[in-house]
Amino acid sequence: MPNENSFLEKALLVQVETTKVRRILNFENSFEEFRDLARSAGANVLDEIKGKQELASPRYFIQKGKLEEIKQAVHKNKIGLVIFNHALSPSQERNIERYLKARVLDRTGLILDIFARRAFSHIGKLQVELAQLSHLSTRLVRGWSHLERQKGGIGLRGPGETQLETDRRLIGNRIKALKKKLAKSHNQKSLNRYARKKGKNKIVALVGYTNAGKTTLFNTLTGGDEYQADQLFATLDSVTRKNLSPGSRAILFTDTVGFISEIPTELIESFKTTLDDLRSADLLIHLVDINDPEKDLKQKEVARILKDLNVDKIPQLLVNNKIDYLSKNKQQELEFQHPEELFISAEKNIGIEPLKEKILERISNGLFKGWVSISHQASAARAKLYEEGCVRDEVIKDNEWHLKLNIGNDLLTDYLNSSQLKILHDENQQPLEVVERSRT
Repeated sequence: MPNENSFLEKALLVQVETTKVRRILNFENSFEEFRDLARSAGANVLDEIKGKQELASPRYFIQKGKLEEIKQAVHKNKIGLVIFNHALSPSQERNIERYLKARVLDRTGLILDIFARRAFSHIGKLQVELAQLSHLSTRLVRGWSHLERQKGGIGLRGPGETQLETDRRLIGNRIKALKKKLAKSHNQKSLNRYARKKGKNKIVALVGYTNAGKTTLFNTLTGGDEYQADQLFATLDSVTRKNLSPGSRAILFTDTVGFISEIPTELIESFKTTLDDLRSADLLIHLVDINDPEKDLKQKEVARILKDLNVDKIPQLLVNNKIDYLSKNKQQELEFQHPEELFISAEKNIGIEPLKEKILERISNGLFKGWVSISHQASAARAKLYEEGCVRDEVIKDNEWHLKLNIGNDLLTDYLNSSQLKILHDENQQPLEVVERSRT
């Protein structure tokens, strides 16, 4: 992972509260998130300017007085980059640049730059390049013709050094070529997903707001070593790993890019591989940072994005992360208020076993905990149950074994259909007929 401070560019941050346009997060929290984004991109923030106005100005987005204030701050601190926490039109961006005589970047361009830093896989880099070219093609007038091959800086790295010298026609050709390469990769991914489904593997995707702890949980569930950090968009490339959970067939866990407020859906659409991984999932784990003061708003924002992407119908499990920062009383209070939710600490490995059990229950049509009998002639089935981690206890009877199992109903049904075992009773000593009735 590259050093986030390997390239620091003097920057000034601008956020204006427009009374006619409501932000998803409140003004201060939105600005704090914006500051974290800028620092994640390697900005050395020397100044911050905030303001209020009724409506955005068509020419400069902000009012002339505020623009003059920014110009003076830029000149005083010799700042070369001004970043707006807003989506600017190409003409607004060019007009502000001419007035300030400094480079200007909007929120979308900033996020794209972070994406360029975080993409490490071949397909991830292609997707970032496509998103950047699609966004920057409307801004050719302000920069592409004069930038040097070795020019660096926030919003200028990626899509590749030669693209900075191309014209609109060549950019269009490059976009076509990228789409062709990505289509080939998507076809291969589709074949892989088909093979997984055919093999009866279950897919569980981790979703949530950026920096909620998805990669930490992913590593905990799979024993993986994917890069994890307390920063926005630490994960960009979608990663899938197998984890053989006790009492189930192999479960495939997928770590996905985190969502963020006010990011255009068409930007996310560039990451088709991630979206396809979501659409093929059997269960979504919606991870929430329980300590975030804006957690309810961010939870709703993730739900909105999932709906925009047409994946909101997939079963979801709401999991609250980072409970190790809560007092025991506060944790118990929240668990009492929200009994349908789970509370964990992926970093401290708290609540992981109940989470695994709940995942197994959701993807296996329920969970059976109880005793079964299996004859000595079916020793291979007994060995398989041990191999799959289902056995909790064993008692040897005359010509059979009595095994205490934790097993998903889907897998249990396969054993019952092959007549390799019989149910005796559940862990609460319910008789056979009651267990059979509740299981069906």
